[in-house]
Amino acid sequence: MEPTTARGGSAGDTGESITDGSVPAPSAGQLPRDPGSPRAGELHRLSGLDRFFSLTERGSNVRTEVVAGLSLLLAVAYAVVVVPGQLAKAGVPLGPVTTAVVLAIALATLVMGLYANLPVALAPGLGGVALVAVTLLGQQHVPWPTAMGMVFWSGVAFLLLSLFGARERLLRLIPEPVKHSISAGLGLFIALLGFRDAGLVRAGPNGTSLVLGHLDTAAALLTLAGLAVLTALMSRRVLGAYLMVIVLVALAGIPLGLTRLPAHLVTPPAGLGPIAFHLDLLGALAPRYLPYLFAFFISEVFSATATLFAVSSQAGLTDEHGNVANGKRPFVTDSVAVLGGAAVGAPSMTPYLESVAAADSGGRTGLTSVVAALGFVALLPFTAVAGAIPQAATAPVLIYVGLRLLAALRRVDFTEPTDAIPAALTVAATVFFGNFGTAIALGLVAYPVVKVLAGRVREVPRGLWLVMIPLAYYFYTLAR
Repeated sequence: MEPTTARGGSAGDTGESITDGSVPAPSAGQLPRDPGSPRAGELHRLSGLDRFFSLTERGSNVRTEVVAGLSLLLAVAYAVVVVPGQLAKAGVPLGPVTTAVVLAIALATLVMGLYANLPVALAPGLGGVALVAVTLLGQQHVPWPTAMGMVFWSGVAFLLLSLFGARERLLRLIPEPVKHSISAGLGLFIALLGFRDAGLVRAGPNGTSLVLGHLDTAAALLTLAGLAVLTALMSRRVLGAYLMVIVLVALAGIPLGLTRLPAHLVTPPAGLGPIAFHLDLLGALAPRYLPYLFAFFISEVFSATATLFAVSSQAGLTDEHGNVANGKRPFVTDSVAVLGGAAVGAPSMTPYLESVAAADSGGRTGLTSVVAALGFVALLPFTAVAGAIPQAATAPVLIYVGLRLLAALRRVDFTEPTDAIPAALTVAATVFFGNFGTAIALGLVAYPVVKVLAGRVREVPRGLWLVMIPLAYYFYTLAR
């Protein structure tokens, strides 16, 4: 998640300046070592596991990595409940999509551990999931194969950027105020989903405006209580707080009739047939879908870059130039995970900022990710439990993650109107239109327009003018 101010879900604070890997990153053995690490001549005596993951070189050991892996599992496990629940509301079969999400998390995290050797878990980002479930499937009635085709093409674009080291150039193309407002807009979008799930807000008489919901219902009361407990737990840095609150609210919902336990706790996982490998790659390239393709792609780039940097920095796995350990491998892993996730039906795979929990627990290598991946595989027989979790149990997580992402706006200079207006429009349009893709497009169009009118055309990145052409056509199609 997807999902605090680095970035939800998984969604990403995009204000970090990250190198694009063009400066060769040091190998694991070149990273700062623990003073007690053995010298190079002694490495041959280390175990194969130690040599493969560079445990001693990074000042870690097997026991520490296992503990960190379990911490990572607890920190990210809430995605197994929240993500399928959001997609199921849009008509995606709950059983198959739950299996797809668990498998995608397990496989992507395993590859991150074995190939990139980093203590990072990947899962569907909450922002991308909301874009698929609410905007594309729910509002625009886009077919599932077409939506997954969009996600797939965003992964292809990110893979090419990762292979050719062009991420930094792309990040410079997006104006800073709009960049930060994208994270905040995603956050508001996610939080609004949580409020709706809990019945705290509802559509007004005309079907478009939002009005206060019924606060005396069991769902609303449990959501508010869960949000209060979650805030308290997160302020105390309690490990697994998201999952803990989901379980507590779900248990409290049993006597209230909100939680309906399955007949069998252990069941074979549902097959992927209804959702896997249904990709409409040509249909996803229709001009009217360009803003959504752009939204998937940009949020993925921001989220992955900022999150991998934040987790690697916390684990001490960046060099003096800010490069993440093992160069392009983490970004290649992430982009391939997007492709694989789209193929099986788990959209918008991205590194989760909750992976910081692994670094805080001492995780320094990919062994942490391998342990977490195995833990997710062990969850497969229990996927039926995910269907018993009520929306009131996941709503506090959505609200908390979404509201935290609004912190990205602190980087916008609201004393400068030509920066403030495009940023504010991006965030406000998320609620006004209920369409995050349109909100991003509006912010990107507004920025050069106000700069030109203010006589500050030199502040507009040249590449943004090229983006303006298809975006202008998009708004033309909306106005017809």
